Amino acid sequence: MLLGFKTELRLNNKQRTALAKHCGVSRHAWNWGLGLTKQILDHNRDNPEDKIKFPTGIDLHKWLVAQVKPICPWYYEVSKCAPQYALRQLAQAWKDAFKKNKKPPRFKRKGKHDSFTLDGSIQLDHFKIRVPKIGWLRTYERLPVRFQPKSVTISRTADRWFISFKMDFELVNRPKLYPVVGVDLGIKALAVLSTGIVVEGAKSYQKYEKKLSRMQWLNRHKQIGSANWKKAQVKIARLHRKIANIRKDTLHKLTSYLAQNHSRIGVENLNVSGMMANHKLAKAIQDMGFHEFKRQLEYKCQLYGATLVEVDRWYPSTKTCSQCHTVKDEMPLSERVFRCDNCGFECDRDLNASLNLELAAS
Repeated sequence: MLLGFKTELRLNNKQRTALAKHCGVSRHAWNWGLGLTKQILDHNRDNPEDKIKFPTGIDLHKWLVAQVKPICPWYYEVSKCAPQYALRQLAQAWKDAFKKNKKPPRFKRKGKHDSFTLDGSIQLDHFKIRVPKIGWLRTYERLPVRFQPKSVTISRTADRWFISFKMDFELVNRPKLYPVVGVDLGIKALAVLSTGIVVEGAKSYQKYEKKLSRMQWLNRHKQIGSANWKKAQVKIARLHRKIANIRKDTLHKLTSYLAQNHSRIGVENLNVSGMMANHKLAKAIQDMGFHEFKRQLEYKCQLYGATLVEVDRWYPSTKTCSQCHTVKDEMPLSERVFRCDNCGFECDRDLNASLNLELAAS
């Protein structure tokens, strides 16, 4: 099973400059290709009788070599893979947009989601990795030497650089403690399991929201591009990274526990994008990370040999009694205790929903 491996790089100033140059060339190639493809789409829309064939990633790279490289000599200071992969990813982004799977690609801005991809002669050692054009890069943790990747992606978050690549993981099939479990996701608590375990959400954004707002407020009058403005931008990016890392850490611990100890896991197929339309709950829903929870749980179930059962989002798990299965007409959000009018059963509404999800997953 192929999974991603990502670790932080330990760099000197010369290496940081080289990586920044690669990011700049990759971003320039992406923006150039995006501008060209948008011109082609506009031409085809205005002139339906004289349409131009939409270019592939290979076509874009050929035009880049012929038109851009002669007038941009700094392209030769970096590996040819950086602009090549950028145009290949741009072509794939347009394919996804044409199929209505994703939104159309947008122009990239310097300092935001900087990354580039390299392939070729890549070599792993215990605490360092060799990549084309740049050479050996040290890491903070030991690398899996037994596996040699074909390509690597280097990215920057705030002032830290990371390298990632795909590697083959062996599936882990070990005895499970519980045959089935239901997981009810919520805002008050991140997850309530049918076994009675309540997992509190990290709520990292709520915790640092005032500090983040204060830092952004202090940065409002700084001159864009000045030294003080750049320092403030790095501090804000560091805090954003901290908020995201706290959230991911909580989700990784929960999903690992579920996949390692349960044979079948029943979760509700939530419409997260629709839930985000509620402006009163959107911030709290985003702070919990429901989409990231599902993404992690899917691949960890494959890794540890568990089965993920997605219950239909219209299944009335909250309004159904987990004992006699009587469905109530309504269950407002203000009612935190479920009371069955038929059998008199009472319990927490989230626990009742998780018991129903467990039954649906059985």
